[in-house]
Amino acid sequence: MHPRRLDYRFLAVVALMLSAALVLQARSQKEIIAPRELLAGFPRTLGSRIGTDVPLDKETLNILGPGDFLLRVYEDTAAPNRPPVDLFIAYFPSQRTGDTIHSPKHCLPGSGWRPVDARHTTLSLPGRPPFPVNRYLIVRGDEKELVYYWYQAHDREVASEYWAKFYLITDAIRMNRSDGSLVRLETPIIPHEGASAAEARILSMAEQVVPHLDRYVPR
Repeated sequence: MHPRRLDYRFLAVVALMLSAALVLQARSQKEIIAPRELLAGFPRTLGSRIGTDVPLDKETLNILGPGDFLLRVYEDTAAPNRPPVDLFIAYFPSQRTGDTIHSPKHCLPGSGWRPVDARHTTLSLPGRPPFPVNRYLIVRGDEKELVYYWYQAHDREVASEYWAKFYLITDAIRMNRSDGSLVRLETPIIPHEGASAAEARILSMAEQVVPHLDRYVPR
């Protein structure tokens, strides 16, 4: 891509972020904090899967900033030898002071993970309109994992972090709210198993997770 075109894109992103900061700061005294249930109450049993919470360490919490977070590992009791699916939800009641959602693609390299396949795909679930998500195949040494994640706020799911920030501005103006969330599903790919088997686990888990989200990520 031409360097000048890259400069234009960079300047557009900077302008967007500055606009967001100004809008949110201007409205910070009157911001609406929507009622919701705490993520700790998210169902531990989803079909045949039972979840176990994983505490987040202090360093991670400091990086994330103020919010409500859930990291839970769901094991399938109907198939004990099947790898688990991890569910991570980060909800920020307000992003007006700069505590915005951290993209997993920036955090993965710091944890030693390297993406070998990164793309957008569409998540189609029963009873819901299809929506875009990020699909990452990541490796660390001999380990492989498949990751799906998306940004969710105000009855809207998007894959792009730039669109998520754009809607942060428009919703702050339109609704006087700056809350938002990240939803991530992750599962190991074990030896002699293809990515398709891991994908089937994530899609099955998404069918069980998404219908509950409105209680914890308000529309």
